[in-house]
Amino acid sequence: MKKLDSVQIRQMFLDFFQSKGHKIEPSQSLIPKDDPSLLWINSGVATLKKYFDGSVVPENPRMVNAQKSIRTNDIENVGHTARHHTFFEMLGNFSVGDYFKKEVIPWAWELLTSPEWYAIEPEKLYVTYYPRDLETKKLWEAQTGFIAGHTVAQEDNFWDIGEGPSGPDTEIFFDRGPKFQNLPDRDPEMYPGGENERYLEIWNIVFSQFNHLPGLTDNRKYPELPHKNIDTGMGLERVVSIFENAPTNFETDLFLPIIKKVEMLSGKKYGENQQQDISFKVIADHIRTVTFAISDGALPGNSGRGYVIRRLLRRAVMHGQKLGIKEAFLSQLVPIVGQIMQSYYPEILKNQDKIIPVVQAEEARFSKTLTAGLTLLNEYIKNTKQQDRKQLSGQNAFKLFDTYGFPLELTEEQAADAGLTVDKKAFEDEMKAQQDRARTAQGKLKAFAVQNAALMNLKVKSEYVGWRHTTVAAAKIVAIIVNDSSADAVLAGQQALLVFDKTPFYAEMGGQVADHGSINDRNGHLLAHITDVQNAPNKQHIHTVQAVAELKIGQIVDLQVDMKRHIAVSKNHTATHLLDQTLRNIIGGDIHQAGSLVEPNYLRFDFTHQGPVKQAVLDQIEEQVNRQIEAALPITWVETDIASAKKLGAVAVFGEKYGKKVRVVSIGSFNKEFDGGTHANNTSELGLFKIVSESGIGAGTRRIEAVTGRDAFNLFKTHERWLQETASILGTQKLDDVTDKVMALQNELKQERKQIASLAAKEANDSSDSIFKDVRQAGGYRYVTAEINHQTIDGLRQIVDNWREKQVSDVIVLASENQGKALLVAASAKAKEVKAGDIVKAISSKIQGGGGGRPEFAQAGGKNPQGIKQALAAVSPYLESL
Repeated sequence: MKKLDSVQIRQMFLDFFQSKGHKIEPSQSLIPKDDPSLLWINSGVATLKKYFDGSVVPENPRMVNAQKSIRTNDIENVGHTARHHTFFEMLGNFSVGDYFKKEVIPWAWELLTSPEWYAIEPEKLYVTYYPRDLETKKLWEAQTGFIAGHTVAQEDNFWDIGEGPSGPDTEIFFDRGPKFQNLPDRDPEMYPGGENERYLEIWNIVFSQFNHLPGLTDNRKYPELPHKNIDTGMGLERVVSIFENAPTNFETDLFLPIIKKVEMLSGKKYGENQQQDISFKVIADHIRTVTFAISDGALPGNSGRGYVIRRLLRRAVMHGQKLGIKEAFLSQLVPIVGQIMQSYYPEILKNQDKIIPVVQAEEARFSKTLTAGLTLLNEYIKNTKQQDRKQLSGQNAFKLFDTYGFPLELTEEQAADAGLTVDKKAFEDEMKAQQDRARTAQGKLKAFAVQNAALMNLKVKSEYVGWRHTTVAAAKIVAIIVNDSSADAVLAGQQALLVFDKTPFYAEMGGQVADHGSINDRNGHLLAHITDVQNAPNKQHIHTVQAVAELKIGQIVDLQVDMKRHIAVSKNHTATHLLDQTLRNIIGGDIHQAGSLVEPNYLRFDFTHQGPVKQAVLDQIEEQVNRQIEAALPITWVETDIASAKKLGAVAVFGEKYGKKVRVVSIGSFNKEFDGGTHANNTSELGLFKIVSESGIGAGTRRIEAVTGRDAFNLFKTHERWLQETASILGTQKLDDVTDKVMALQNELKQERKQIASLAAKEANDSSDSIFKDVRQAGGYRYVTAEINHQTIDGLRQIVDNWREKQVSDVIVLASENQGKALLVAASAKAKEVKAGDIVKAISSKIQGGGGGRPEFAQAGGKNPQGIKQALAAVSPYLESL
């Protein structure tokens, strides 16, 4: 076996398959594009799904990649095992309907064992195969000179994720030798494929050849797919551990530089203490994930991807604390991650000035949360001991984990110092409930669609002419698909998919919706309505039609785009380009497009930005876009190669993939972008631009919705009508006076509220004496209850303050009906024995409400004032129960 480092192993894999005619696909962003089934790109094949499900036919059916990936379904295992990671790289080679078993198995053997490549000793390799897949067994044994006894039948070797593509697979294992054997020879798991440390899986090859149809449970009855595919995965981290003879993935060149830096920061040594080593591993793993995720545009937040980053970052900080690192330190590890990955991911070092401030800010934010979390944990421990219990609540431990990012082991450690254990079962129940909620929220999105043979096998030529023409005379019908099958004709009343030799209809793409229109005969009679247009796997425009009359293959027809819709969509598309450029001009920074939707009546533009855009800035954006409209800028386009387009200064859309030829759209000298959509001829055609709303749609992603032309004018008219109605209500003659009138009324309202508050306070003081005279007793505690009409929370608080000064009783509970709502306050002078928050929780159901607070004071609100008397009456039984 050669001595290779991670850089050489990755590059050699890519070079080998490139020598076999594969196209090297670059590692794509960790943020999935147009795939709501995934939170993160989680495998090498995830970015290629459009090829495997048949929605797009690749230029080259042979592909190879080294794809960065994130999986977070078992974060808690990271650091405790040898090979669990949240961020990892997957090396893979893929075939879409091209080669299959007889090619891929010899290639795998050649890469692994050939002196020219990895040069692994053949006797150290084992493979598993599906028992009924004897062809694979034969290929391994006959075509590779595989050592007898090194092929193992394994019932689990069948890749099946439910409905959709499936098939047998074969896994390749490396024998690490007796020194890694952690089980006796006779142990049932001591074999290649078993749960042991000696035989390490390094490569999985999936033969995707069957379609798991609904209702089928026996894979022997699955029908074959139209195209058989190959999908393989080799985890870089574990392969590197083999070449570097490392006990775990963490003692390799991918992690050790990070661990060495943490040693310097902590003063601790890796490898001296097993529990301590967990923290080193967690930090090394999590900083890689956080660094790559932020580099790709994800930001810490409270949901989705943002929550994952925040949780990982906080978990790393907590493990830093366990190693004795008290100051912020994670940002110092970002450049080290960049240096390790520089050869294949130079963007990390390039983006580190963007990544580091985000990590620093999140660490600073967590330092405040950390203090609050530790305070709460100490309170839980104190309360548990006061109640003479020996076990900390699992629910409380989960709250610390979920809200403050405290790992369970940290809570256990703190509890152990106080002589307590933690109810781990209750914690795990809470964790499972949360995971179940997450799975339910994700819905039933399919990871892979099933190939459509009729569309994939469609080879007819189709030319799009819509950039210059919106009608086409004498177009020829070259393909008809009815009910997923090719057909010679479509009957009146039927829906079908049609392809023409040339078409003016824009296919939905890049956020711009498709053209609609009609199919007519040569005399202008309607034959069908076109209701949608999409790109076929082989790039033809597929028209969804509702036939009015029979249509046949070879028939010559006229095509007419719905011009009203087309013009409206084109104007809004031009507006997205103006908005995109204006955002970069005014806000600047690292703003880039994160998605868009262009409809006839509005546009939607998503972009990366931290925090809301202020109204004053939105006004500036509106103003600049409208200036470009007033300037009547001409809109032109050229088709050229990518290098020439970049020389022109054209901006590429984030995450888009471009072919050899690109179209560059210019809006005067204001904006140049790579673009394939339709546009106005001149900005003056837009008439007017108006922002409707600005909102957040996820961590670090904002959305602007806007309208143009007649829709913008109608919006202004609606706002004017509202203003006129407000003026009428206020009794003002001029619209100019509305603001002054509203401000005057607000000032009056403030003064009246002050007077009301003053009167309420006086009333509270006046009524205090009579309330305090009625002191009762229950369960050994003296208490006061009273209902005071039309009192505010502040008024009730004032009475409580008077009560504290006069030390009237142990407990007081007050209630009031105010503006149709019920208000409750409770206070306790013996908070260690009687908690005000518990009183409120016990009685607030009577007013159909809820609340809480501190042991000394708590309050609640409810929607049932009729229940006030019952709530106050419940105080006595509650005190008796203590």
